[in-house]
Amino acid sequence: MSDPFFQPVSGMTLPRFAGVPTFMRLPEVGPDHPRFSDVQIGIVGLPWDGGTSNRPGARHGPRQLRDASTMIRAQHPVFGIRPFELARVADLGEVGPNPDDRHDTLERTDGDYAKLRTAGGRALTAGGD
Repeated sequence: MSDPFFQPVSGMTLPRFAGVPTFMRLPEVGPDHPRFSDVQIGIVGLPWDGGTSNRPGARHGPRQLRDASTMIRAQHPVFGIRPFELARVADLGEVGPNPDDRHDTLERTDGDYAKLRTAGGRALTAGGD
């Protein structure tokens, strides 16, 4: 099951403070990428807080989670599980929200997720309300 392409970048290859941040230092694989159909779990950013009335800011969640997740390790320190050897996980980028139209944002989200489902993958959304 393990595929070197779907492994996080090692801190020995690129320091954790360097490079373009992706979720958990995994490869970014968009719908046009040749490996898109190989993704089993796609992490999708949804930088949107159009449904929030009192506490805006959730739109910054995906970027902050990408930055925070650079500290992820390939193996859980207690249980010894190596999750990226169990599934092909990738950062699928972000849904392009429409800050003025929540219905359009939801349609865009549905469309992006439909592409992943058609390819046989599942999505995990980060950020947004």
